[in-house]
Amino acid sequence: MISKNKTKYIVSLQNKKVRDEEQLYVIEGDKLVKEYLLSGIRFRLLAAVPEYIASLMPEEKKLIDEVDIISYDDLKRISTLKKPHNAIALVPVVPWKFDPDSILKDLCAALDFVQDPGNLGTIIRSAAWFGIKNIVCSEDSVDMYNPKVIQASMGALLQVKVHYCNLRLFLGITRKKGLPVYGTMIEGESIYDRKLDKRGIILLGNESRGISDELMPLISDKIMIPRFSDHNYGIDSLNVGMAAAVVFSEFARR
Repeated sequence: MISKNKTKYIVSLQNKKVRDEEQLYVIEGDKLVKEYLLSGIRFRLLAAVPEYIASLMPEEKKLIDEVDIISYDDLKRISTLKKPHNAIALVPVVPWKFDPDSILKDLCAALDFVQDPGNLGTIIRSAAWFGIKNIVCSEDSVDMYNPKVIQASMGALLQVKVHYCNLRLFLGITRKKGLPVYGTMIEGESIYDRKLDKRGIILLGNESRGISDELMPLISDKIMIPRFSDHNYGIDSLNVGMAAAVVFSEFARR
């Protein structure tokens, strides 16, 4: 059975500072754990109920440094989910080089101060679905390894690279290369009428304040998702996660 020290260690990784120090993050859920194993990702630790461990194939077990049995009651105590599944694992952070030249070879997304982990996870998932390989976040955006981001992304982190940098400098590099920066905002031109390029940046802003003033001069194209209802009350904008999916879809469709 898993020790109390190990369960405390797993819980400690809910803290970003600890994740950064240990270079590990937590994934939860039967399906998510399986998807990571199928992708060939190595686990530092797997804690699971006996039935789940028994269901693993020999080649999957070879990808796990340490396997510990855990009771469902203990899983409930350390899980971030309201209804825990049967497995939880520690995964090493995979470092990758931040290379603007490589990133800008294709269309990518940029996020300015996105704070809600559910929104970031949804955006990562949408990016993976619509073929966007890179997301560049401002340094004050929510951590990609936050447990709620991991759950909302549903394994899409296996397909999308998320970077953190000075967004103003990155957008400046983009503009110097002559590539468009599409700023999503209420007062932009309808995305369905605007000519869209196969390369460039889709810039999405903070949940409440939108795109920062300091980034506005770097936007080349202001775009918006038009509203098709005439309701005056109840809704005045889309959630940034929902908006990202609509915008990504239209770029992919073109």
